[in-house]
Amino acid sequence: MPDKATTYSRVMLKISGEALMGDTAFGLHPPTVQRIAKEVQTVHQMGVEICMVIGGGNIFRGLQGSAQGMERTTADYMGMLATVMNALAMQSALEELGIHTRVISAITMNEVAEPYIRRRAVRHLEKKRVCIFAAGTGNPYFTTDTAATLRANEMACEAIFKGTKVDGVYDKDPAKHADAKRYDRVSYDEVLAQHLGVMDASAIALARDNHLPIIVFSLDEPGGFKGILAGDGTYTIVHD
Repeated sequence: MPDKATTYSRVMLKISGEALMGDTAFGLHPPTVQRIAKEVQTVHQMGVEICMVIGGGNIFRGLQGSAQGMERTTADYMGMLATVMNALAMQSALEELGIHTRVISAITMNEVAEPYIRRRAVRHLEKKRVCIFAAGTGNPYFTTDTAATLRANEMACEAIFKGTKVDGVYDKDPAKHADAKRYDRVSYDEVLAQHLGVMDASAIALARDNHLPIIVFSLDEPGGFKGILAGDGTYTIVHD
């Protein structure tokens, strides 16, 4: 486990849209959104500056739309709009907890979100506001994993925290295989070569090229996010 765990001052939290569904089959589950917001609050109270990227798969996934015959670019833009809806829901939950939050969209929609301007976003972080980056990179064919890695680099984050349903990276699906092996540490190249499914290949390559560690942990474990920053918890770190 990294000695640096207690010294992160600015991090990127990447979660899937599906994480906001709770036990429902589709859409948003407000109690689940509130629970995740409280996890973010505990880390914010430690003085850590937090960026967030939330996927849109609970509402619409561009790849699935494309697979069903929809034109890929249109489907991806629809997926980007879904991420804006999730970002607004998380903003609402965080601000109910008294945390100043900004939704920053790669697609201009001035009535509901700020446009992405790097220097302005950095200033928000310096003022201890949580920045939720929505609409991916603003381009089709790029996932929210890639968007999270891109924004993490632009914001000079020290790590990406990838919140999932499992407590790290396994060599195979632990829900299906009792003998699945969990890694404490794994390299970017091993993730790519073994198709370990941490993030898509372009996101992993972008993190590798910029020496940005990815910490994979369970978002379902209460206090897991804060615990890792305090030097505890179970997780896998992807690094050089």
